[in-house]
Amino acid sequence: MTGQKKFDILVAGELNADIIFNRINKMPQIGEEQKAESLTVTMGSSTAIFACNISKLGIRVCFCGKAGNDSFGKLVTDTLEDNGVDTGYVIRDDTYQTGATVILGIQNDRMMVTYPGAMEHFSLRDMDDSAFHQARHFHTSSIFFQPGIKRDLPEIMKKARLHGMTTSMDTQWDPDEKWDLELHSILPHLDFFMPNEKEFLNLTKTSSLEDAFKKMAGFETAFIIKRGANGAIWRKGNQQFDVPAYNIPAFVDAIGAGDSFNAGFIRAFLDGKNPEISMMEAVKTAAASTMAAGGTAGIVSYEDIMAKTENLKPQKTGK
Repeated sequence: MTGQKKFDILVAGELNADIIFNRINKMPQIGEEQKAESLTVTMGSSTAIFACNISKLGIRVCFCGKAGNDSFGKLVTDTLEDNGVDTGYVIRDDTYQTGATVILGIQNDRMMVTYPGAMEHFSLRDMDDSAFHQARHFHTSSIFFQPGIKRDLPEIMKKARLHGMTTSMDTQWDPDEKWDLELHSILPHLDFFMPNEKEFLNLTKTSSLEDAFKKMAGFETAFIIKRGANGAIWRKGNQQFDVPAYNIPAFVDAIGAGDSFNAGFIRAFLDGKNPEISMMEAVKTAAASTMAAGGTAGIVSYEDIMAKTENLKPQKTGK
């Protein structure tokens, strides 16, 4: 797992807090009030959850991002550090507030509203050059909440590759639903593209995965498409295989499950494992994450994930 560089992975992206209302009796409508059975206030943000979880899996992580100099900013940076993530490249800025996401969880799904805050003002110019010298792999996420990162993505990925890094990205949802990402400028510098199925179809403006893959043909990127209860798909060139999701009797919520999937996959990749094993471990990591509230509590260690998921049965669902 270790190498000549100080860190295994440089993670760059958003920092915000999650305010989670779980087990709501029904989703509120305008003018209504409903009751939640539990409340959790924790570090949120896709990229930070990924960083914490992959650190707990034994990977040396440094984080580059921007937060406000406020209580939520302290919450997120303290949580990163408590989980072994180096925050030397995190900027605490008095000009902006740290963002927050309010999450309403009902049954096995959720509804979210995010105030971006400082993350909207983070870009390549805020990323210290030395960070690119110190890690083997680069990962970013939640692109549409970070206009500076979105604009600079081709240059960021190119810079990472020039420093000998492998690269991965998970776009997450576009709240404006414009899906205006320059994939053809990014993919030549991207090793692993890790959106979910809905995001991938929207990004490619297609109605089926096969059409989406055809549209993205010609790139050396591995497309790793998360499909919830239908598992996940690996596709690179003409090679493709599926892995099933697991039935989880102890399910709590799905917050951070996709980020945990990413962490499980990249951890296995950095450990030299092949795509089939990496995908299997990604699904197991996602499953373990759903057994506790929020995005990080369900991930304790690699060994704990393997133990928790040892006897889980695959979901029996259609393609």
